[in-house]
Amino acid sequence: MKSSEIIVGLDIGTTKIAAIAGRRNEHGKIEILGHGRTESIGVKRGVVSNIENTVTSITKAIEEASHKAGINIKYVNVGIAGQHIKSLQHRGGIIRENYDDEISKEDVELLLNNMYNLNMSPGEEIIDVIPQEYIVDNEQGIKQPVGMLGNSLEANFHIIIGQTTAAKNIFKCVTKAELEVVDLILEPIASAESVLSDEEKEAGVVLVDIGGGTTDIAIFQENIIRHTSVIPFGGDVITEDIKEGCTIIRKHAEELKVKFGSALASENRDDEIVAIPGLRGRAPKEISLKNLASIIQARMEEIIEHVYYEIKNSGYEKKLIAGIVLTGGGALLKDLIQLTEFITGMDTRIGYPNEHLANNVSEELASPMYATGIGLVIEGMRRYYKESEAISEKEKGKSREAEEPKEKPEASNYKPLSFLKKIQDFFEKDDV
Repeated sequence: MKSSEIIVGLDIGTTKIAAIAGRRNEHGKIEILGHGRTESIGVKRGVVSNIENTVTSITKAIEEASHKAGINIKYVNVGIAGQHIKSLQHRGGIIRENYDDEISKEDVELLLNNMYNLNMSPGEEIIDVIPQEYIVDNEQGIKQPVGMLGNSLEANFHIIIGQTTAAKNIFKCVTKAELEVVDLILEPIASAESVLSDEEKEAGVVLVDIGGGTTDIAIFQENIIRHTSVIPFGGDVITEDIKEGCTIIRKHAEELKVKFGSALASENRDDEIVAIPGLRGRAPKEISLKNLASIIQARMEEIIEHVYYEIKNSGYEKKLIAGIVLTGGGALLKDLIQLTEFITGMDTRIGYPNEHLANNVSEELASPMYATGIGLVIEGMRRYYKESEAISEKEKGKSREAEEPKEKPEASNYKPLSFLKKIQDFFEKDDV
């Protein structure tokens, strides 16, 4: 087994930092070799607020994953999210000089790379460019233009934009933890890879990833990503509401939410009471579960209404046959499916990342809480093999007479995305 086949996902979240190392087995499923989880103490709403604390947390998570997997982790695929992320639709095109020749992969790459040169507001950069469909000589709806003949090649793109400083801070934390970033991957896209089926993506589906600091949304239809958005609310805001509403400390508020929380107050009886230990010899505090559920319901309604606004804003509200898939730690809240269906009128289910996992994966990892981390491994693997194929094709073109096949490249030989390359160059300049 070559170490290049082991892909590591690093999910830098608001409540936890998770490192997951996995590889693809002979059945095409993801085999998790090791994982590490630690409390995140330097991240607020998906954005790094304390470099040193975040580096410490990353190091602990990586050490735990390395120990369990029995490997030395050096290269990681890092998730990027946060309230600064936004997306837009854009159409770009090129006029081909040799229109008698077939459209090549180089033509498609040129069109894609041109999108990274769009003018952005100061402090913003294009993180990712996702082609949705191609147009060849005004012929629309083409998924794969390579090999076709045509004078003009156009495409509709889904462009994801983020703040440069936020991405630089993530990159700095990872490099200070003595790791190398292979790719920066948008977290909603990673989560979608781990919990959505191809049928759902084709039918039309909304992925809602309720994390600690943010709620990430990705809308798919006809296997194309149509809309992404980040709402700056998550499970932490609910914990704060419980803390304020019940006048208890944060630790007890989090425990109450996880053990007894419900998104529907009507599902709890008035006589259901839980006692919280008193502080320093004070009498225990009694809290009604109905009152607790009322506090949670008020905030969850606000989050779901934000989600529903984004669905309507995308223009795909009537085309989403598969409804809504909830994932992330916040999706484990009791009665959340019923509340979501009541507000949106759309079919809802909880997304577990076990569809792509091998059978021997622990129950802990098959939780929606790890959807992003496992998704980073899956998406990192997909990009790795795609890059490997592209490199091997170029090698074949250079020396067709060579009989022995080339080995797959190590992760260090990846061709970075334009955005990641800019960040790497920025830090290299600083070191000079």
